Amino acid sequence: MADLSLPPDSFFLGFDSSTQSLKATVLDSDLNIIKTELVHFDSDLPHYKTKDGVYRDTTVNGRIVSPTLMWVEALDLILQKLSSDSNFDFGKVIAVSGSGQQHGSVYWSKGSSEVLRSLDSKRSLKEQLENVFSVKESPIWMDSSTTMQCKEIENAVGGAMELSQITGSRAYERFTGPQIRKIFMTQGDTYKSTERISLVSSFMASLLIGDYASIDETDAAGMNLMDVKKRCWSKSALEATATGLEEKLGKLAPAYATAGSISQYFVERFGFAKNCVVVQWSGDNPNSLAGLTLSTPGDLAISLGTSDTVFGISKEHQPSLEGHVFPNPVDPESYMVMLVYKNASLTREEIRDRCAEGSWDVFNKYLQQTQPLNNGKLGFYYTENEILPPLPVGSHRYILENFSGESLNGVKEREVDEFDPPTEVRALIEGQFLSKRAHTERFGMPSPPIRIIATGGASANENILSWISAIFGCDVYTVQRPDSASLGAALRAAHGWLCNKKGSFVPISNLYEGKLEKTSLNCKLKVKAGDANVASTYGLLMTKRMEIENKLVEKLGHF
Repeated sequence: MADLSLPPDSFFLGFDSSTQSLKATVLDSDLNIIKTELVHFDSDLPHYKTKDGVYRDTTVNGRIVSPTLMWVEALDLILQKLSSDSNFDFGKVIAVSGSGQQHGSVYWSKGSSEVLRSLDSKRSLKEQLENVFSVKESPIWMDSSTTMQCKEIENAVGGAMELSQITGSRAYERFTGPQIRKIFMTQGDTYKSTERISLVSSFMASLLIGDYASIDETDAAGMNLMDVKKRCWSKSALEATATGLEEKLGKLAPAYATAGSISQYFVERFGFAKNCVVVQWSGDNPNSLAGLTLSTPGDLAISLGTSDTVFGISKEHQPSLEGHVFPNPVDPESYMVMLVYKNASLTREEIRDRCAEGSWDVFNKYLQQTQPLNNGKLGFYYTENEILPPLPVGSHRYILENFSGESLNGVKEREVDEFDPPTEVRALIEGQFLSKRAHTERFGMPSPPIRIIATGGASANENILSWISAIFGCDVYTVQRPDSASLGAALRAAHGWLCNKKGSFVPISNLYEGKLEKTSLNCKLKVKAGDANVASTYGLLMTKRMEIENKLVEKLGHF
């Protein structure tokens, strides 16, 4: 469609403000990647003294935060890195969008909006914004210190299932509502002095437009505060959380809407065009959904990063006590359904370092030399308090006696203290993905899926992908860039620009229909589905694993 095409020679800039880094991806008008950049928090901004981008508070159980100012300085730095390339012209960027790690929250002091509106382009963002936050360290998705607040919110609205019915999820410790309630209950003066509360996504968008940006409806679903069907703040959830909260949150906006034009600060400092629009930022997982062009309800995506997520598309909101339902960021008529696992890449790295000489080559060799089903050996590994299942830090290893792979008759588990290194590596990988398969089935996601699209750092490891394929019993695809969140953000920048031009919603498929294979969005088959009997036998192992998991949750489960 000529009237819905992207202007030739234009650029679309997408960011991903994740747990450990800030990434940028630039697409041209043919939706091909022309530029990427990265700021790694620990190594590029070492003065904040973070580890994996966070602070783990040893004095408060479960408290994990990040310094808000670090994210500000990272934006300064990544734009400087982009501008140092003489071949990159900010003036060609006609739309910017981004993704933010979900559930992280930012607290602006009274008067901050005036500071944002009057930024001096001769001075850095960090220098001008270092005193505008009422809470200096932002609670993030890894935080699990709000168990009491979760219970209070659920009780106030009529129970966990009622809260899931309203907001798309029961109360989760990392969600923004419980985090806000904790500040409201324990730091009353701080809460009163807060003018606006942003998510990481709307916070970064605010920096770019020089004013408070709205929270988008998709990311808002990760707060326990929004009515997911009506896409407005839920009065009962707000009242259960804190007084005067709606004013501090501001208005909601669709993910494809324009937050505003780029601030004059960035026009003068970096050479952006004045008419460059900033499209609403959203969460990292919704942006990955966009970047993977996930649109078929039978497909699943697995993102393998600091957290692991499994997500897909659904036409209906079916409340559950595990998993999450969000509005689809690129389709107002459907929902995004998702499961989240806290123990992911950092847990894989811990076992690599402990059992595989710190080498992925050795790790992969162990995967290759051990047998599928691990001779009936199962492992549960949690270096952080886990979300799904709700289990505390710890490791649990079992040998299944009399396990033939044909039935569970007469099979008994025996707990042991340790496995040899190759067995440990396989127990980790099989355990992580057996858990994902079990919980996706329990959540009503397709089983087996039509296909799985893998993304995130570990999607570059074909050995891991081959066992995902074997366990789920389907083909596994990957995308050109493992960082699908910043790629999705750049695509959403183009989509938002198109919606803004037309003045109404445009299906995102209009951008790439008929030419997907010629773009950087194209998915490629990486691992063909193997023997269906292997997937079926893994189903038996999965059933036994869930029996053991349920016992562990009954004995040790938190919240």
